[in-house]
Amino acid sequence: MIIDYLVARALLFFKKDDGASAIEYAIVVAMVAVVVVVFVTPVGARVLGIFNAVLTSLGGAAVTRPTIP
Repeated sequence: MIIDYLVARALLFFKKDDGASAIEYAIVVAMVAVVVVVFVTPVGARVLGIFNAVLTSLGGAAVTRPTIP
């Protein structure tokens, strides 16, 4: 009786496909994260350059890019 129940539950577990959609969403989120990192890094450098140009034209000192310890 218990063996039949466990086998039935195992078969039901393997027939379910709910987890597949969660994995697909995780893959999409990972791809979006890669795109954000690839495109934001160069934009950040250009924005820093623009702010430094404005800062130096106002008589201030240029700011360097922060380093990660």
